[in-house]
Amino acid sequence: MSKKPIETPPPAPIRGIELKDALEERYLAYALSTIMHRALPDVRDGLKPVHRRLLHVMRLLRLDPNTAFKKSAKIVGDVMGGYHPHGDQAIYEAMVRLAQDFSSRYPLVDGQGNFGNIDGDGAAAYRYTEARMTEVARLLIQDLDEGTVDFKPNYDGTVEEPVVLPGAFPNLLANGSAGIAVGMATSIPPHNVAEICDAALHLIKTPNAGVDKLTQFIIGPDFPTGGIVIDSREDISLAYKTGRGGFRLRARWAKEDLPRGGWQIVITEIPYMVQKSRLIERIAELLNDKKLTLLNDVRDESAEDVRVVLDPKSRNVEPELLMEQMFRNTELENRIPLNMNVISGGKVPKVLSLKDVLQEWLNHRREVLQRKSQHRLDEIGRRLEILGGYLIAYLNIDAVIKIIREQDEAKPALMARFKLTDVQAEAVLNLRLRALRRLEEMEIRTENDNLLKEQGGLNALLGSEAQQWAAISEDIKQLKEKFSKKTPLGKRRTDFAEAPEMDEDFDQAMIEREPITVICSEKGWIRAMKGHIEDAGTLSYKDGDAAKFIVPAMTTDKIMLFSSSGKFYTLDAAKLPGGRGNGEPVRLMADVDAADAIVAVFVHQAGTKLLVASTDGDGFIVASEECVATTKKGKQVLNVKAPVEALLCVQVAPDADHLATIGDNRKLLIFKVGELPEMVRGKGVRLQKFKDGGLADAKAFKLSDGLNWLDSGGRNWSVNDLSEWLGERAQSGRLPPRGFPKNNRFG
Repeated sequence: MSKKPIETPPPAPIRGIELKDALEERYLAYALSTIMHRALPDVRDGLKPVHRRLLHVMRLLRLDPNTAFKKSAKIVGDVMGGYHPHGDQAIYEAMVRLAQDFSSRYPLVDGQGNFGNIDGDGAAAYRYTEARMTEVARLLIQDLDEGTVDFKPNYDGTVEEPVVLPGAFPNLLANGSAGIAVGMATSIPPHNVAEICDAALHLIKTPNAGVDKLTQFIIGPDFPTGGIVIDSREDISLAYKTGRGGFRLRARWAKEDLPRGGWQIVITEIPYMVQKSRLIERIAELLNDKKLTLLNDVRDESAEDVRVVLDPKSRNVEPELLMEQMFRNTELENRIPLNMNVISGGKVPKVLSLKDVLQEWLNHRREVLQRKSQHRLDEIGRRLEILGGYLIAYLNIDAVIKIIREQDEAKPALMARFKLTDVQAEAVLNLRLRALRRLEEMEIRTENDNLLKEQGGLNALLGSEAQQWAAISEDIKQLKEKFSKKTPLGKRRTDFAEAPEMDEDFDQAMIEREPITVICSEKGWIRAMKGHIEDAGTLSYKDGDAAKFIVPAMTTDKIMLFSSSGKFYTLDAAKLPGGRGNGEPVRLMADVDAADAIVAVFVHQAGTKLLVASTDGDGFIVASEECVATTKKGKQVLNVKAPVEALLCVQVAPDADHLATIGDNRKLLIFKVGELPEMVRGKGVRLQKFKDGGLADAKAFKLSDGLNWLDSGGRNWSVNDLSEWLGERAQSGRLPPRGFPKNNRFG
């Protein structure tokens, strides 16, 4: 007998679809799934689905704060098998983070065993650890069985899970949240519960309160690891208004004195989410690379508390300056972003302000209160219906017993005889004989009266918005009392301060401040001698060379050189060659062209102004900060073109109101300083008009003090009546007063 061939069904018809449409549809589905079910927390309970499912399973396992611990493996397994099929490791990591007191400001899981540490060491495997809920977690799931929230089927439809938790604890702000979805992210730092309660109570009392007012209660984040926030109040308030911003968080430190005048820095709190071991490793790397010039060594002396010790390279270094260098180069200062992007109303991802977050939590609490009250009313209604049947039965106990004994179908007979409902008749039939006592009737009547009274109160509550907010306020006050700042858990850990403004060069901080005299010769040899030399005649130079500039300074100063090409060069006084010998050529320290001459040498003084001018009489005023060169190539400020050269650079005192210029033609002109422009770079404007020659010298002074100069003999001359030489910029001027030096210099 031949076998009949198996007929295969025809293939399903192939339906064409555009690749663009397919990609958009599938990627959108993935993005929505990630946003709604993985990465963003719900504003109402502050939890992501994995956290909510963990607490729900721990509740089903009856792991209350006062019960025995249960293996983490059991908890993780139940969560993965029943609610969250995304891998056991991801679930356990989420659970570990909820148990770490350095990660969660108010831990939701009470862990027993190794749950990791601030050094960055991971937790032990879940077969070795145990867990149960904390009091905070109990508050989040409180009243979950009383119809307060909706439930939905799990991923395979076998059981149900809560859509959101009742959330009697303001978890979103209290513990914060962080997550990265598709095209959006969230980052909310933790805050102090007592402050959140104060802000919520004020918002209930004053619904139109603004964020500026609420930030008087919630003054900023409160991180579990402490630290100091150094942002201004204006920046903090703006971040809370927009829902976006950030906080600069610094480690807490103190100076600890050592014998013989020594000292060290002790760090007791490090920024949030910074691993201590990685922090110290990074500091050691920077130290080896010689990028921390003020630090000598770093040690970790931590036990249970953080204690990181920093040894300065010199006891002369200011502790504040050392720490400023550490803050700028290491994670001892960290920026914590604020992006309050959450699931609003359980439906829409949205960036909310501080007020919006508080208002949505309060609205959720009101909805929970209403649903709980209605659930209780329904229970009372069912119980009153049963009690009504009991009372009828007690009043007619003999007739009830007779019907039960004689009738085959007692239930319909009872309902017809005494007009009982189906529920009442069923309850009467289920009564035990021992309950047929006079005392039971009295208890039932008392219970009936109490339930009627409670029913009236609940109806009044549901009918009055004011009563509802009063009840919520009372719950919040009790929450504030439980987590007040007087308690170890509720005490504020993060403080606020302003960052010190320091513009000092860290390399300069290692230099001891000592007096020196900077000497630059005519041929451009420069050196620095210790002390301020009074008798320059004792100085020696190379054959054919002579003194040109002798400038008193300090080792911490910056020495400015101005060349005939119009460039400024900056040298560190501490790095100048010593006074033994004749020094070194300036060209070894700065790229000064061989054809250029040094026109001026002076000490840089921040906040001062300078007059720069060329031989043909053009010039302008420039701020001294604009002349500081950061490289050996110098900084071009005065533009000149051969044969014109830069001639002079003189300081303009803050009270100087006039400028005196004199030319090679021995004509003197005095005009107002305000007639000169202040520039950063350029050729400048004409100071004085010359028929022959060019500019010889210039001087800024205060007109009321008169004009003074030194003659060739070193005597000081002064003229107060200068009306004859007053004019406007770019005029020719007149011959100077009697006694003015023949070299046309003011001295």
